[in-house]
Amino acid sequence: MSCDILGSKIDVHTGGVDLKFPHHDNEIAQAEAHYKHDQWVNYFLHSGHLTIEGCKMSKSLKNFITIKEALGRYTSRQLRFAFLLHAWNATLDYGTNTMQEAEQIEKLFNEFFLTAKNLLRYQGAENEAFVKWGSLDKDLNAKFLSKKSLVHEALCDSIDTASALNEMRDLVKETNIYIGSCRQASRDPNQSLIKSIANYATNLLKIFGVIPDDSTIGFPLSATGSTSAGMEAVAEPFVTALARFRDDVRIVARKEKVRDILDVCDSLRDDVLPELGVRLEDIEGQPTAIKFVDKEVLLRERKRERELAEEKRKAKEEARRVQSEKQAAKEALKRIPPSELFRREPDKYSQFDEQGIPTHDAAGIKVGEGRRKKLRKLYEQQEKVYAEWTENRPN
Repeated sequence: MSCDILGSKIDVHTGGVDLKFPHHDNEIAQAEAHYKHDQWVNYFLHSGHLTIEGCKMSKSLKNFITIKEALGRYTSRQLRFAFLLHAWNATLDYGTNTMQEAEQIEKLFNEFFLTAKNLLRYQGAENEAFVKWGSLDKDLNAKFLSKKSLVHEALCDSIDTASALNEMRDLVKETNIYIGSCRQASRDPNQSLIKSIANYATNLLKIFGVIPDDSTIGFPLSATGSTSAGMEAVAEPFVTALARFRDDVRIVARKEKVRDILDVCDSLRDDVLPELGVRLEDIEGQPTAIKFVDKEVLLRERKRERELAEEKRKAKEEARRVQSEKQAAKEALKRIPPSELFRREPDKYSQFDEQGIPTHDAAGIKVGEGRRKKLRKLYEQQEKVYAEWTENRPN
């Protein structure tokens, strides 16, 4: 069938790695014998297998997962990242660890894009003029050029998307460190440099099919891939005005120490705007960062934050309870006369000397001399504790 369409020679022939032998060898033997030449296919590309949690996917093992089911658990973008994080000719293991890595790298890129867009929005046109580059800018630019070269090398090496993504991940981390260093130095990040890196990362992910072609910087608001540039453009001036007004209100409320107004500002940030797909991030000494995010993502984040806060509260309560019980047990132990210290443990000891130190264990076996020394030491410690309690107890 392939020769009927493509002729006596084929440039690229693909298939699963399990078809190398005997299937493809048989094809080669038949085609070359029929056409009487020794080069039927120029390149064979054998893709790796898909496994589920380390096992081959099959209905008999009841680990068969359809694309529809996978999309019910994860977004199409996360699945694409999972595929890109593996070499095309290596086994891809679909499982918790693989998808967690895909989710993490998606979040890393998304937060970087949101931060970059906020910086470009905040700094505005006045930063587009020539700005003298400092050492921080030069260092990041050198890393940017190096990573671009490494990404190119990775893609030229059998389309190694995994290595390319890892280089991009490192570049994003370096850029985040640069932004943090600029904030510590009370200076604005270089707008043109941030814009170049954000555009480069966006274009690379467009090539990989992770971002739609008509998107500007970063991911669209919807994880399903619908565009959002128009929506952001319409909402941006109104949200910016609201955020700046909120900043001014918070400054006055802090100065006048009006806690109720600060609580209302927090509610606007934490409860109201997430319902509209807007995340505000308060940054000390700078205008509030504005990030347009998929509403469902924000609501999941808010839910998770509240769950973590509740878990933290319960953990603190449990720690206080345990500490209280330990303290109560410690206080109760002080009230026990030394002669009764070991008599409270009949499951361990059955006979005692005149002081109350065990001589035989519960089975009637005589306690060894080494053990007796340790028990005597405990007895002497209890003597001191009991004497202190007796001396200090109220009449």
